[in-house]
Amino acid sequence: MKKLQLKIPVILPQVPNEKDTCVERLINELQAKEGIEKVHVADTMEDATPQLCFHYDPDIISIDRVQSLAESTGAEITEKYGHLLIEVKGIRHTRQARTIEKSLLVINGVLEASVSGSGMVRLEFDKKQTNFDEISKQIEKEDLQIQRSASNENDYTEASRKKQERSNKEETKEQTATEGHEHKEGDIHEEGEGHAHGGIFGKNTELIFSIICGALLGIGFGFSYVDSIPDWVSLVLYIGAYFFGGFFTTKEAVQTVAKGGFEIDFLMLVAAIGAAILGEWAEGALLLFLFSLGHALEHYAMNKARKSIAALADLAPKTALLKKGGKTEEVGIEKLSISDIIVVKPNSKISADGVVVNGKSSVNQAPITGESVPVDKVPVEDTSKEYSQDDEIKDENRVFAGTINGNNTLEVKVIKEAKDSTLSRLVKLVNEAQTQKSPTQLLTDKFEKYFVPSVLILVGILLFAFLVIDEPFSASFYRAMAVLVAASPCALAISTPSAVLSGVARAARGGVLIKGGRPLEDLGVITALAFDKTGTLTEGKPKLTEVVPLGDIEENELLKIAVAVENLSDHPLAKAVVRDGKERLKGTDITDASDLEAVLGKGIKASLGKDKIYIGNLDLYDDLDEAKPSEEISNKVKELEGGGNTTMLIRRNKEYIGIIALMDTPREAAKETLKKLKEIGIKRMVMLTGDNQKVADAVAKEIGLTDAWGSLLPEEKVEAIKKLKEQESKVAMVGDGVNDAPAMANSTVGIAMGAAGSDVALETADIALMADKLETLPFAIGLSRKAKSIIKQNLWVSLGIVALLIPATISGFANIGIAVLVHEGSTLLVVGNALRLLAYKK
Repeated sequence: MKKLQLKIPVILPQVPNEKDTCVERLINELQAKEGIEKVHVADTMEDATPQLCFHYDPDIISIDRVQSLAESTGAEITEKYGHLLIEVKGIRHTRQARTIEKSLLVINGVLEASVSGSGMVRLEFDKKQTNFDEISKQIEKEDLQIQRSASNENDYTEASRKKQERSNKEETKEQTATEGHEHKEGDIHEEGEGHAHGGIFGKNTELIFSIICGALLGIGFGFSYVDSIPDWVSLVLYIGAYFFGGFFTTKEAVQTVAKGGFEIDFLMLVAAIGAAILGEWAEGALLLFLFSLGHALEHYAMNKARKSIAALADLAPKTALLKKGGKTEEVGIEKLSISDIIVVKPNSKISADGVVVNGKSSVNQAPITGESVPVDKVPVEDTSKEYSQDDEIKDENRVFAGTINGNNTLEVKVIKEAKDSTLSRLVKLVNEAQTQKSPTQLLTDKFEKYFVPSVLILVGILLFAFLVIDEPFSASFYRAMAVLVAASPCALAISTPSAVLSGVARAARGGVLIKGGRPLEDLGVITALAFDKTGTLTEGKPKLTEVVPLGDIEENELLKIAVAVENLSDHPLAKAVVRDGKERLKGTDITDASDLEAVLGKGIKASLGKDKIYIGNLDLYDDLDEAKPSEEISNKVKELEGGGNTTMLIRRNKEYIGIIALMDTPREAAKETLKKLKEIGIKRMVMLTGDNQKVADAVAKEIGLTDAWGSLLPEEKVEAIKKLKEQESKVAMVGDGVNDAPAMANSTVGIAMGAAGSDVALETADIALMADKLETLPFAIGLSRKAKSIIKQNLWVSLGIVALLIPATISGFANIGIAVLVHEGSTLLVVGNALRLLAYKK
């Protein structure tokens, strides 16, 4: 597709002009993302605001994604461009979705349009040139009904709103994405199905019409062998079969031709009419019967995958028990506000994201995070605190909407409104993922663009075969129609979208958000993984690992001194000493220290009774006085540091009394997870860390990494990813999605862990592991590999069938009946093969 260019005004807080290094950094990070060819400051400026000019491929990246990436680097892109995500009713198949896509791109101001066969429509448009009203009119012209919308538009006209109310369309307005790119989610419209095709029999009309067609064809064919029944009876039955089998095919073909295009429906119709002209009514009716039955079954099969995604939206209950003034009342979840207290009864679903303020229970978080074991929840320490802006909420205190409470009652303080809940964002992002085309789909679309005209030229030539070979025109015409049926790329069109839809749906059910076909396919061929160390491979919390007394002092006595002094400090290492020290001392009385004095980057000193206590690294004592530690003590400290520990040497007055060591310990599951990754074909696993190389090597050796690159600054991690990509071609970066955002943007696939609690991670990562669990990674990679394998199988089947059928029909070996039977069979085969992904086991 042709690369697009657009200019977006960009606001960078406290930046004097566009030549600032912050703008340079923003440009470099955006340019590194796949799909963005070039970013530069435009020559022209609007209202003295710097304009960033983007050269990008809309098939690979959307404006909405660009905004999310820009915001994650500290920029705030003004809302010059609108973003709409709409669920519509009435799309019959992938080819119709493509036709609708083209018609939406005709609207002045629409920059991007992507429509999936599952009923999701994604649009990017210039607000100055068009609006939701214009877009919805075009959608209605396509004989589609809007089910719901999830957009960042909040400036729809009053008329549009009234019109929506009158037609009872459940539209949702989404907040303008200024900070964090927050979106509002609408209520789910539960009437009908996305693939439902309207008619007198409701959503199953097409299937019922197809069955009637088959019945009439069968009766007519049977009557043709009964001598006592006139031929016109069979003919009438065949005509009836034509009506029921060709109803929806004709309807769609007429709509497509009226717009100046043609699709497979039109070609099938031509073939059926041709058969009738030749007097082959039974064969034409068979063609329409199998074609309409194939479509109906294709809808049914695809609907299974779509329902799996739609089920996500139904996880959250529609009401909550709100506690006010000692009383509880049932209210709709949309009426809940931040800081409201809701009561969650035993074995019921939690209605909102929040923190536990009263009660203890275990919560089944599988619907959101995919964790198989319920997680124990306890109240927060400070129940009066406002937690909505707190990024450091512990897992044991946090709950998510849609998860299931255990056997005890909980009281939960709401920290996110329903529209902003993790579940709402997850549903929105999964729906958007359906509209993102995979590299294989883009390739097959390009192939079809040249293949279909080639087939028509071949059919045109075959129509005049009677001029070259000795046969009547009817035989040439019949052969041409058979080739037309044989060469129709139905299976090819559905082969990749069905696999992507099933893969995304299965991943979401397992607590993994995959944002479309591209990351799904890319992850399936990854051979190298880069990990951030802190919080990804390790717990992210230092733990007390060694207590080494020096001289005559007891270990517990040394620990009491360390805890007393460190209790005065707010440093994370000090907190770890106090936490783990108290745990080891188990209720022993600890004397209070006083007169704390911190020495930046080196340690602390304080008074404990009549003694002066010093705690710090070796550098602290170099400048303190002449009482330096002995060589033996220094060597012991260095030995501990060589093993990956952070050490603190303790001195009382002039006497060195002990050493305590802390380490950010590897996650329990790290070693086993890396072993599984090796088994499924990941050749290189590299740890990127700011820690010194000795610490990096120690951790790598313990958990089984192939490489450890230490002493890296954040910008050096980006260079490390680039270097790894040169060596391994495709690289995935695993981190928290916040601090690692620049490195992730430069990797082939960015994977964020613990995304359920992080809005930024949900927006910036290509793949988000909802649970903060490393062990979900082999499932995500395994599923992607399976999806990639199924996509390849589907391509071979769909192209192989066409390659066999074309020569078979040209040579006369296969007639129209056989061609359509094999053709429709291959379509159902690729869809059924794709649906196997829904049953993928971890």
